[in-house]
Amino acid sequence: MKNILKKAYDPEAFRKEGHILVDYIADYLQTCINQEDFQVLPWREANEQLKDWKAFFNEEANIQAIHKKFLDQNNHLHHPKYIGHQVVPPLPIAALSELMSTFANNGMAIYEMGPASTAIERIVIEWLLGFLGWDENANGLLTSGGSLGNLTGLLAARQAVKEYDVWETGVQRDLAVMVSAESHYSVDRAVKIMGLGENGVIKLPTKNHKIKTDALLGLLKGAKENGRKVIAVVGNVCSTSTGIYDPIDEMADFCRENNIWFHVDGAHGGPAMISEKYKHLTKGMEKADSIVIDFHKMMLTPALTTAVLFKNGQKSYEAFAQKAAYLLDEKGEIPWYDAAGRTIECTKKAMGLKIYVMMKTYGNELFSAYLEKTYDLGQEFGEYLKTLDDFELATNPESNIVCFRYLKNGEDLNQLNKTIRKKLLHDGEYYIVQTQIDGKIYLRTTIMNPFTNMEVLKELIEKIRTI
Repeated sequence: MKNILKKAYDPEAFRKEGHILVDYIADYLQTCINQEDFQVLPWREANEQLKDWKAFFNEEANIQAIHKKFLDQNNHLHHPKYIGHQVVPPLPIAALSELMSTFANNGMAIYEMGPASTAIERIVIEWLLGFLGWDENANGLLTSGGSLGNLTGLLAARQAVKEYDVWETGVQRDLAVMVSAESHYSVDRAVKIMGLGENGVIKLPTKNHKIKTDALLGLLKGAKENGRKVIAVVGNVCSTSTGIYDPIDEMADFCRENNIWFHVDGAHGGPAMISEKYKHLTKGMEKADSIVIDFHKMMLTPALTTAVLFKNGQKSYEAFAQKAAYLLDEKGEIPWYDAAGRTIECTKKAMGLKIYVMMKTYGNELFSAYLEKTYDLGQEFGEYLKTLDDFELATNPESNIVCFRYLKNGEDLNQLNKTIRKKLLHDGEYYIVQTQIDGKIYLRTTIMNPFTNMEVLKELIEKIRTI
């Protein structure tokens, strides 16, 4: 074997570098928890960032220097002043488990490619299904993110149309999906990827950021009159923009009465079903036909890891009912343990180990404690903002997402709040984002870090006033 390969696979070199890296990350984690003073986002324009990394590529540097530079120039999700996007600061043992599954590199197209990973994924899915109270016919799978998850659920809804087989004949008539005006863009994108076009998306009106259920029947009748068959309704648990939950129970009843597939996008807010305190927000979710839940949002897991759950597990196979003979068993069926028959991925990454480790180590309490800590703080922050004359809430928070804006007489409030956000971004002490609601620009915070507290949030308000 050539020396370069021996060197690259040397166990002792790996041991040494691994110990150094874990020590470095542990020290970094401690500085974050201690809220030591450094930029949460060390801002650079994209072209400048690219130029810097190109120059660094040609410099002498060991692996430790590369890792340090990488961490220094990234978003620091583990710092309590990161309150930006819906990306969780991963649990340390989840990161260690990710190292193990990455190193083992067992794919999951068929059982023999990843036997342990296959069994573990099944256990993770059954654990989630237990909170829904579904029977033994229920099933599910893990996939790479909420966008693929929503597409997978809606593909099953499309295949459930019994007039013809989409896989064999293609889309033979005008199909449509009814979605909230506040649904995540991945739902619209999924509908268009499926070939249903712009007219295949029927936007549902909202009031107080929730779907108006009294409008459902009229829109369904209108779609039929226009020659469209509605194959699915999508509910938000909760919306990405505002963190508000749709009236899922009422929507589920409407779908059942009209024989329509009900898909719940619970990417962010679905894990509330684990919490005794907040599970009321998900009432009716157990009536859905398919549900998406992201582990990398509210379940402390590195991205990307998404569960797609089906009340009728057979539907998950029908969604991808194409003929791939080498994946079939002797009866011409796809066994439960061969994943490629019901996911978009073929060589699917083993995603379940990190979740299994967290479940086995800390139990359900870990996930409920995390969700309740961040949701509680969202409510407290919302109540605090109501006491301030120079700030306005977009809506009363139902989750850990809080949208608000700064008020100042005589100012263009949209431009003012855009400017505030931009200055916060370039300053780097805090990282928050912005959103547009009813034509108005709001500052948007998502409390993802369990070490964020009211003191941090009050300091943010003072910083905004200073700006």
